[in-house]
Amino acid sequence: MILIAIIVIPIVAAAVAALDRRAAPGVTVAAALAAFALSVHVGLTVAAGGSASGIPGWIGADGLSALLLLLISFVGATGAVFSIGYMARTRAEGRLRGYYASYNLFLGSILAVPLLAELSMVWIAVELTTLFSVFLVGYAGDRPALEAAWKYAVLTLMGAAIALLGFLILFWGLRAAGGSAYTWDGVRSAAAGMPPALLGTAFLLILVGFGTKVGLVPLHTWLPDAHSQAPTPVCLLLSGVETSAVLYVILRLIPLAGGVHAGVWAQVFGLISVGAAAFLLLQVRDYKRLFAFSTVEHMGIIITAAGFGSAGAAYGAVYQLLAHAVTKSFAFLAAGLVLLAVGTREIERVRGLIRRSPLAGAAVLIGGLAIAGAPPFVVFLSEFSIMRAGIAAGDFLAVGLLALFVAIAFVGIMWHVARMAFGQPSEGMKPARLPVSARIAAAIAGIPVIVLGVYLPGPLHALLRLAAEALSR
Repeated sequence: MILIAIIVIPIVAAAVAALDRRAAPGVTVAAALAAFALSVHVGLTVAAGGSASGIPGWIGADGLSALLLLLISFVGATGAVFSIGYMARTRAEGRLRGYYASYNLFLGSILAVPLLAELSMVWIAVELTTLFSVFLVGYAGDRPALEAAWKYAVLTLMGAAIALLGFLILFWGLRAAGGSAYTWDGVRSAAAGMPPALLGTAFLLILVGFGTKVGLVPLHTWLPDAHSQAPTPVCLLLSGVETSAVLYVILRLIPLAGGVHAGVWAQVFGLISVGAAAFLLLQVRDYKRLFAFSTVEHMGIIITAAGFGSAGAAYGAVYQLLAHAVTKSFAFLAAGLVLLAVGTREIERVRGLIRRSPLAGAAVLIGGLAIAGAPPFVVFLSEFSIMRAGIAAGDFLAVGLLALFVAIAFVGIMWHVARMAFGQPSEGMKPARLPVSARIAAAIAGIPVIVLGVYLPGPLHALLRLAAEALSR
């Protein structure tokens, strides 16, 4: 019942928010915190060796699902808290009911992805994330926002059609192998008996189709546009966990399709994405787009790690999932603080921020260092574990390219962030006072970014190991 409640709570909150504008912020925060509390319970249960099931064959959670569930609910809760002060300054109070209703539905659809066991329902849940988030991307209602929302919808729905064909062929392969249950366990049991042509074709179609929503190059172009135009709390969900939730589906399939060189394809798509993002980071002019391109980089790193195919690489991949979710959500919260303080997204117009708005300046500096992979932050540890696993697996070329691209990305991110935080303050820049809710959300989001770089709690380590095992079998 707990797993079902995690999905139902945001839906109920969306209905309440749609009916009562005044209650919408509070209900959204309460629902997100309730989902997070239940997700923590599920995570602790699974980490201790227990099981979490809702409806057999339809809803359940193993180590990987529980880890992703925990990350989604945490980011959703911090985004809900940040929304209170942030959205109050949008001067669009008449549309706040729609915002909070869509936010809850978007969060609920992301939470459903790792909990659903039936693959056709997984595809539906992934597409619901697009349906509910496209309105949030275009929330501002101006031409750039509407163009970004339209581009997001067209490209990701095109990918959905491609992925749907892949799921249909995968079902065909399941039937050809004598399988019956179209679930993760059913496909895993029948994978060895599937015709290689069907399994390989299905995997490539799903990789390309869902790779569009993940932001893999070359179908990543919607991502920086959507992130630059969407409200900051929405960026937390889009970049921090929606991309990871969709990537979760691809990661589940890689070990099942190992016999058709799925790992090689994963490395190719991953390295292309990391390399392209690294060079794009050098020339970006909008700090929200800066963190968006970093998402493309991180998704590429994770899928490259999964392509190595070893147990150590699987652990590195899920570790990077964790690191990306908590760090990217904090980075976008920092970007939101900067936007609230100075009212511009242009990097060239933000200088000396740490002197004019110490909290925003410190947040964006910490966020930049953390997401770029500087020690002692958690991204450094996850990326180091991936490269070590790649070397142990003998993938020296892939590891070399990955290290080169990560270094270029580090330079690009820190070049822009350092100029924003330090230097002579921009003339006429009079930072506004930051809302209390935004300060609270940033403080909460910053805790795991700092703590996980030096200490990994035992239950979380156990959950990471179980998640890695799910990718290794």
